[in-house]
Amino acid sequence: MNYLSVCSGIEAATVAWHHMGWKPVGFSEIEKFPSQLLAHHYPEVTNFGDMTKYKEWNINDSVGLLVGGTPCQSFSVAGLRKGLDDPRGNLALTYVGILDRFRPQWCVWENVPGVLSSGRGRDFGSFLGALVELGYGFSYRVLDAQNFGVAQRRKRVFVVGYLGDWRPAAKVLFESESLSGDIKQSRKEKQEIAGRFVPSVANCIQTTCNDYSRADGFNMIAYNIRECAANNTFNATPTNVATTLQKTQPSVQSHHTQTFVAVDMYNLTTNNSTSQTIRNGTDIDHVGGVMKSVFCDTYNGTIQGNVAATMTADMAGPTHSGPKVMQDSLVRRLTPVECERLQGFPDNYTNIKENCPDGNRYRALGNSMAVPVMRWIGERINNYERL
Repeated sequence: MNYLSVCSGIEAATVAWHHMGWKPVGFSEIEKFPSQLLAHHYPEVTNFGDMTKYKEWNINDSVGLLVGGTPCQSFSVAGLRKGLDDPRGNLALTYVGILDRFRPQWCVWENVPGVLSSGRGRDFGSFLGALVELGYGFSYRVLDAQNFGVAQRRKRVFVVGYLGDWRPAAKVLFESESLSGDIKQSRKEKQEIAGRFVPSVANCIQTTCNDYSRADGFNMIAYNIRECAANNTFNATPTNVATTLQKTQPSVQSHHTQTFVAVDMYNLTTNNSTSQTIRNGTDIDHVGGVMKSVFCDTYNGTIQGNVAATMTADMAGPTHSGPKVMQDSLVRRLTPVECERLQGFPDNYTNIKENCPDGNRYRALGNSMAVPVMRWIGERINNYERL
């Protein structure tokens, strides 16, 4: 499929869709660094620049899909919420104008959840109404990047449109498997429903924490679980279950595996002498090789769990409020490579020249879409087209 990308940024769509053989027929990006990146990675694709001048674009190839995430600042709850009164918000209607000119079969549009309440819903309603006037059926849904394999909380509104019918768009954005009613039957009837369970796990499990020092300098924390009525629920035993070392080379102190956490640091290299980013999922082959790290959202080390807060463009600043990582009891900002991974890009995708400024990379990544989410949408469109 041929597609036209506007507000292209660093082209999450192309990174997500190239494996399907889809071809970009043009980009539209005006920011300096993202434009340099597009020229570096995709020299054969024309960057038309300002999207408001779309009537001057000369595209000979057919356009099967229009994709773009128009600027979100006018809709963001962190902004002034001017909606379509803001020139940046009006680019959503420019997107509709481009749709009207090229008339692709599909369209994909992305923005922040704040667009749903901007202007008490009238701004988003105006955009959807414009799609309907052009003959597009649509479906929209809020998707969170952390549910697609990256360790970042990043909720975004995605609108998928299909020329002439709303049902294909709905099939792309919504899974029908859980609505079909074909629930798996139990193997046999049982009268025992929850006889061995207790009302509250907290009332029956007690943990103790002991610090041990080893001759090699590692500090070890051992957790003991006392047997109780809820043991069968968790397969717990009154023995040492797992340990976590506060430096490197952790090990399990019994036959039980460690509790899975959203980071696997085992056999990974380092970037700029700092540990690599938290991964969303543990490599089972390396259970026991886990170095515990947690994301923080401010310099004071507020722990947010194993999933990063939403990346933003202001991460480029020296005092930015974007996600940090706690390592060896210290809090540091994420490296550009870690931010690339949080958005699903290949390592050093934004490192396009020698001594490439980190600030440019942070800003471009914070403004980008998450690659895994775009891949999921693209693959579902592709599957529908192949039916």
